[in-house]
Amino acid sequence: MSDHRYAMIMAGGSGTRLWPLSRKDLPKQLIPLFRSPGEERARSLLEIAADRLEGLIPAERRYICAGERYREQIKAALPGFADPQILGEPEGRDTVNAVGFGAAILNKLDQDAVFCVLTADHIIDPPEAFRRAVETGFRLIDQDWYRFVSFAIAPTYPATGFGYIEHGEPFNAFPDAFKVKRFVEKPDLKRATEYVRSGLFSWNSGMFVFHSGAFMKALKKFKPESYEGLKKIADAWGTPDQERVLSEIYPKLPKTSVDYAVMEPASSDDEFSICGVSMPVRWLDVGSWPSYAETLPADDQGNRVSGNVTLTDSRGNLVVGPDDHTIALLGCDNLVVVHTPKATLVMPRERAQDLKLLHAELDEELQ
Repeated sequence: MSDHRYAMIMAGGSGTRLWPLSRKDLPKQLIPLFRSPGEERARSLLEIAADRLEGLIPAERRYICAGERYREQIKAALPGFADPQILGEPEGRDTVNAVGFGAAILNKLDQDAVFCVLTADHIIDPPEAFRRAVETGFRLIDQDWYRFVSFAIAPTYPATGFGYIEHGEPFNAFPDAFKVKRFVEKPDLKRATEYVRSGLFSWNSGMFVFHSGAFMKALKKFKPESYEGLKKIADAWGTPDQERVLSEIYPKLPKTSVDYAVMEPASSDDEFSICGVSMPVRWLDVGSWPSYAETLPADDQGNRVSGNVTLTDSRGNLVVGPDDHTIALLGCDNLVVVHTPKATLVMPRERAQDLKLLHAELDEELQ
């Protein structure tokens, strides 16, 4: 059965809340931002996500779903990925179509394909715990192809930016697995606090395991317009019509999330069984400057810096810049300062979630 295991990394999104470092022509998942102790060079989130699969999925059965415009950048960062392993989206159509794209193509290549859906937005540590959880997800589906597996993260605070999973009965044969009672969309602070206090909820990591054929069946049932379009794309895959059909159909697929379009309705449908697997890891969604700050060490004044930075009488700041450009702060508290050759950002840390508002006002060439 392990010969039919695959992985697909979703690497879409423009990372607007990490502007100006992340831009349309160089999104956050492709920027070499992270260097572990002892490493000679920094790695990107996409490289880290691919490395996490070592020992779990063979290189030839790993796929990436990302914008077609980033194909050459992905190949440069990950030379082990051949062209057919990069599923290029003509434009982003949200996660249900990204997952469906992978399911449709993999099911055409291998009707027994079971694939884990991973993200290129996260720092996950330790990788061994990640791999054990994914292995459990594969084993659950080996027993029943109509199980859909979602990976659950123990919440450390009442986050309002993540969806939640309510735990149901445990699986006796799999100590870290449980039946999912329901999925909850991003709650307000009051409900998030109640969920965390109850001990019955986990964060929804946005990572899954599916049997490709079972996912397509669910898509046909719950999102038929996406199913019909993706089926036509798969039928044309590997033929001279591949690019024409993809470019004509994919941009017209209705945008929505895989949680809303498939996981939520499947959780109340007798044909499918929704399982959760707890993933005991440090899980950091690097989607904003405050979350990126958590990847950097803090000084005794709570400042976190990357680059050539001098701070005097300053506290709680995040400062990011190149090594060949000095950034100096005097008497500044709780700021985010990011300098790039094209643009410089200065904002209070508490306004970080509003960065999309500023981004929308920028000239196209700066976005």
